[in-house]
Amino acid sequence: MLKLHEPAPDFTLMGSDQKEHSLKDYKGKKVILYFYPRDNTPGCTLEAESFRDLHDTYVTKNAVVLGVSRDSLGSHDKFVEKLGLPFVLLSDEESVVCTLYDVLKEKNMYGKKSIGIQRSTFIIDEEGLLVYENRKVKAEGHGEEIHEVLSSLP
Repeated sequence: MLKLHEPAPDFTLMGSDQKEHSLKDYKGKKVILYFYPRDNTPGCTLEAESFRDLHDTYVTKNAVVLGVSRDSLGSHDKFVEKLGLPFVLLSDEESVVCTLYDVLKEKNMYGKKSIGIQRSTFIIDEEGLLVYENRKVKAEGHGEEIHEVLSSLP
């Protein structure tokens, strides 16, 4: 179980930049790790656009944005290109990192049950400690919410 102010689980996933990304690679920076259900869906597009639009302000706060979904790298490539995203999307097709961060939940859409990603965001500090978690993310305005949280951190 994840606990605030304890080390965040490390991972390695392939990114939309065709490179492997591990959490430990970002020691010395804050990491905004956000999990979202699917590329090119309305809510996920809104959320990605808000992170895109505030990206420069995150950089001034020594933070990087990493988006995670179970979509393929090919899907991520199209999503990044379509929206002009200045950050990396990580592909977790095997659900390894989704499981580590406990973001997979049963969903019920039109009477059909499935397991999907619960929209969630975590902030990991420069030392690799989990300092913020939100498992009930509303896509609209989420980038601004994260900006405020970053501004309140040391």
